[in-house]
Amino acid sequence: MNTASATVGGATPSINRNRLFIMACLSLIVTSMTFSIRAGVLNQLGGEFALSDTQLGWMNSMAFLGFPVAMMIGGLVYNQVGAKNLMIIAFIGHLLGLVLTILATGFWGLIISTFFIGFANGSVEAACNPMIADMYHRNKTAMLNRFHVWFPGGIVIGALVSQGMTSVGLGWQLQVATMLIPTAIYGYMVFTETFPKSENIESSTATNIKGLLSPLFFVMIILMTMTATTELGTGQWIERILAGSGASGLMVLALTAGLMAVGRYFAGPIVHRFNPVGVLLGSAIFSALGLFLFTQTSGAMVYLAAIVFALGVTYFWPTMIGFVGEYLPKTGALGMSLMGGAGMFGVSIWNPVIGGWLDSAREAATSSGLDAAAAEIAAGQAVISRLMVFPILLIVAFAILYFMRLKRPDEDTAETVVHEGATVTSAAAEPDDPTRPV
Repeated sequence: MNTASATVGGATPSINRNRLFIMACLSLIVTSMTFSIRAGVLNQLGGEFALSDTQLGWMNSMAFLGFPVAMMIGGLVYNQVGAKNLMIIAFIGHLLGLVLTILATGFWGLIISTFFIGFANGSVEAACNPMIADMYHRNKTAMLNRFHVWFPGGIVIGALVSQGMTSVGLGWQLQVATMLIPTAIYGYMVFTETFPKSENIESSTATNIKGLLSPLFFVMIILMTMTATTELGTGQWIERILAGSGASGLMVLALTAGLMAVGRYFAGPIVHRFNPVGVLLGSAIFSALGLFLFTQTSGAMVYLAAIVFALGVTYFWPTMIGFVGEYLPKTGALGMSLMGGAGMFGVSIWNPVIGGWLDSAREAATSSGLDAAAAEIAAGQAVISRLMVFPILLIVAFAILYFMRLKRPDEDTAETVVHEGATVTSAAAEPDDPTRPV
């Protein structure tokens, strides 16, 4: 059954895991739409408020800064306040951030509203990652990937909404307002659903903190900043980077995200065959190759580079979170939250840097005598060349981890371990998949 019960004050309210999973996915769709729609309206914001790419980079960085702040706080208090209260905070943050963005009149208004949105996005991950790992504890890596399908899925939705509305002349305020619809839906579910208590993840904060002292955790935190910057740093700037290349940056973002969604949903045999570290190594290789192809192509061939890049970044985020759940289970909700927070914090640091790279590369290209269109192409390729450093470093790091043959703590036990839907040992009768019939 996918419905459980919990006794609270003598009553036994029904806990519907299917509905909670759907609520989590809707909140993640809002999270990812904030990324893609912001990427789609970046040019409009820059023109209307006369912002440089460096200023746009600082605005973008607020989303990536608010995210880790929320995840760090949420990870520390999750055991005490629970997933529902964190989701209420997420709903309020999304509602406040979106409304303030629509009403913004300049740089500082955008800075403040974007921070609220980032804080809401981080609260979603801080609440939903451990809740899903707990509810589907026999199938946690698979279900975390199923949940994270909706990050690229929401990016596709947001990119298509932004592209369609821009093409018919609708402004950025209306594009931002579209996100209020899924926000209202998941907010209603937050207030009307019964949330479960933690039963299958380590719920002692003291034990979680002790688990963080593992050298492996520190290594993975550093690597998470690089995987996140490779994926999200590139994605957030793709429209600006590919300006003048002959391809639509927003359509490249939608294509990449669509392939990521499909790949995450059907990742079972790949992760089972190569294990999480092997998948991360392959992801780094394809990411580096995809970025290299971006620097060598133009026009329609850019979409081929996007396909290769998508194959690389597809498994980065959920597999890094799943790695902590499987190899460092004592870190609990705190470990998963800190991993996601570290990824977004890394992107928040690099966002204004990327914007600065783009400004300086464009200026250098113009100074060398290139016309405006050629300067845009040259600047974009120069920035992508710099971004290639991240996956190249990741190839080295994941290769070392792969050949160390890391062992999961539960490999010597009879507990069921399922990777992305592929059973390693015999599974219990109860399905841990909300897409299966009850």
